[in-house]
Amino acid sequence: MPVVASAYKPPFYLLNGHLQTIVPGLFRKVPGVQYERERLPTPDQDFIDIDWSRVGSDTVVILSHGLEGDSERSYIKGMVKTFNAHGIDALAWNYRSCSGEPNKLLRSYHLGASDDLDFVLRHALQVGNYQTVFLIGFSAGGNISLKYLGEAPEQVPQEVKRAIVFSAPVDLKSSAQRISKIYSRRFLKSLEIKLAQKRELFPDKVDLSGYNPLWSFPEFDERFTAPLHGFASADDYYTRSSSKQFIKNIRIPTLLVNAKNDPFLSNSCFPVKEAEHNPNFFLEAPAEGGHVGFAIDFRQNVYYSEIRAVQFLLEEGFD
Repeated sequence: MPVVASAYKPPFYLLNGHLQTIVPGLFRKVPGVQYERERLPTPDQDFIDIDWSRVGSDTVVILSHGLEGDSERSYIKGMVKTFNAHGIDALAWNYRSCSGEPNKLLRSYHLGASDDLDFVLRHALQVGNYQTVFLIGFSAGGNISLKYLGEAPEQVPQEVKRAIVFSAPVDLKSSAQRISKIYSRRFLKSLEIKLAQKRELFPDKVDLSGYNPLWSFPEFDERFTAPLHGFASADDYYTRSSSKQFIKNIRIPTLLVNAKNDPFLSNSCFPVKEAEHNPNFFLEAPAEGGHVGFAIDFRQNVYYSEIRAVQFLLEEGFD
């Protein structure tokens, strides 16, 4: 049983998964969040930029954003504001190349980069003396968070007590095949800009000839993601980076919330059997919600994802 019922209902004016995805992403604003940026030098001579919003707590939530996102996304800032209001510190980290400045190495980030999450988490523990850490991930950040928790659970610091992730493509290959060109074109245009910056730094290693923003993600990942990040192929990248295979090993209470009408997710991204066999892993699959949507009252800026995260992480309940 940890497949749990969902109480989520979208506002009546967001009629389908596409509107539930697009409207919050385009129009939501979250005022009042003030970050303090810290640049972390990495062991491989690169850097990761993290953004703090501290209220003086001994507990911190670490937030991982989605593909081509950053700490300024409304779903991140909404969660930061919510947990700050509950007396909890927040750390929103930006993946390599996502903080507004290109990173130094040929590699940037990918959907299996759990090593960078571990690096950020251990830094937070070192500088913050936190007794409790919660992980929150969205989309790509959800896959990274689940992979991190399950790939080497004995190495996860004991301070990490719970996690919740939303709209996570836990089966990367099937999700990459499902996403339509309506959405992938936007991502591939953004990624092209970053690859052009890489080409300036590494002209002999980045070839953008014939780049087509209408490619599928498997085509893009075969040509760029895999070779730039040490994978033999797109299939190798998907196989090694998908978090679904690691869910069985997760040792802390963890909730995955994936909407059934999410236009980014395949049927394989709803790990029912994994939830039934791991008492620490809970799956919630509301009929609606879109991808990183979950608005309750868009005009009042109320989101189910934030309410649910507080319930699961702080109140430890499902009612």
